[in-house]
Amino acid sequence: MNPEDLEKFLKDFMAGKGGDAAELAAAAGLPNDPKLIAKMVEQLQAALGNQDNANGAVNWKLATDQARAIAREGAYSVSDDSRKAIREALAIGTLWLDQATSMPSLNNEPKLLTRELWVADAMPLFEALSAPVANRMSEALAQNLKDNAPEELSAILGNASGLMRSAGGALFAMQLGQALGKLSAEVISGGDIGLPIFQDQRVALVPQNLDALVSGLEVERDQAYIYLGIREMAHTRLFKHSKWLRDSIVGQIANYASGIKIDNDRIHEIAEDFDATNPDELKRALETGAFIAARSADQQLALDRIETMLALIDGWVDVVTEEATKLLPKAAAISEAVRRRRATGGPAEQTFGTIVGLELRPRRMREAAEMWRQIGASVGTERRDALWDHPDLLPTAEDIDDVAKLLAKLNASSSHGDAMDQALRDLLGE
Repeated sequence: MNPEDLEKFLKDFMAGKGGDAAELAAAAGLPNDPKLIAKMVEQLQAALGNQDNANGAVNWKLATDQARAIAREGAYSVSDDSRKAIREALAIGTLWLDQATSMPSLNNEPKLLTRELWVADAMPLFEALSAPVANRMSEALAQNLKDNAPEELSAILGNASGLMRSAGGALFAMQLGQALGKLSAEVISGGDIGLPIFQDQRVALVPQNLDALVSGLEVERDQAYIYLGIREMAHTRLFKHSKWLRDSIVGQIANYASGIKIDNDRIHEIAEDFDATNPDELKRALETGAFIAARSADQQLALDRIETMLALIDGWVDVVTEEATKLLPKAAAISEAVRRRRATGGPAEQTFGTIVGLELRPRRMREAAEMWRQIGASVGTERRDALWDHPDLLPTAEDIDDVAKLLAKLNASSSHGDAMDQALRDLLGE
């Protein structure tokens, strides 16, 4: 690689002059394949051409445009028949859900989404989840390259640091766009990814995907609509009741991201084995996080907390849905289909796997569900749901592992509370 040629190319490129394929090939030491290089230049220029991305942040518009383009493939609008059937199912589900949880009903209209509209509505949440990780990765990589660059390249890399950060942001945007586009064909509801896509907490369903899921089940459509509608309403009620919950998880992901570091030894290993005729090798290394150093103890603790919180949410929704649908003849079959979907990598698993590399364990969610089931049986629905009033009241990972100890504590506090209430009534002469 000729540093002077590379410096000239980068200066021209950043000044908007572009550069032809032969020049880029010579500067980067790549084979002179005009078609291949021209395509790389075209994509890079498109990704970096937006001034919003000049500071190296993720190009969210690029991610959204790519995801929406993928979502449009094979998509169709919501039919009047689906609207009518879903609304009837939600009306029945609301009555049943009122008997299974003390959390109040929702007072806004449900939203029925096409796949493309789901992408548009979900992007603000994905931006909040992804930004801390993407920005920290770009910063860490740029700083690492600057700190470890050979002396003769340090000036060039210093001048091009903005370009490197922007390239990292563009790559992350393209990855996110691909992931969102794929998810748009799989999600059936607003909370299907583990967190609600709307800040104002409203029920959302994607009828095309809902119908695709139902078509694979040997159950009546109206029963599947009622069951899956109740799951979505339970999830939405939970987040409306616990207003702190959504931001808490986003904050935990930011805490995890703050510890991201680049493994310089791994970069050297990849560089030594890198085949310039196969640029996909480098792309795969970036996509799989091969440059990222092993997680620190604090990062692992942050991931454990995220997994526990998601298990608590999913487990509670499972139990409430189970109680609300006990009169539904095919509830058990639909519940089993939901469990199989989760075990094979549903939208929530894909979302957190893509963003932070967290592999959610279905077993942990089942354990959390059993804990909520026992809490409800021991202290009642109202006290069970009241544990979501504040983060300090929520069961911990240790509580999931030792439910008996948790129940003893809850029953003891209940007895103490009853005694205090009686003493107060005696004092007031009631």
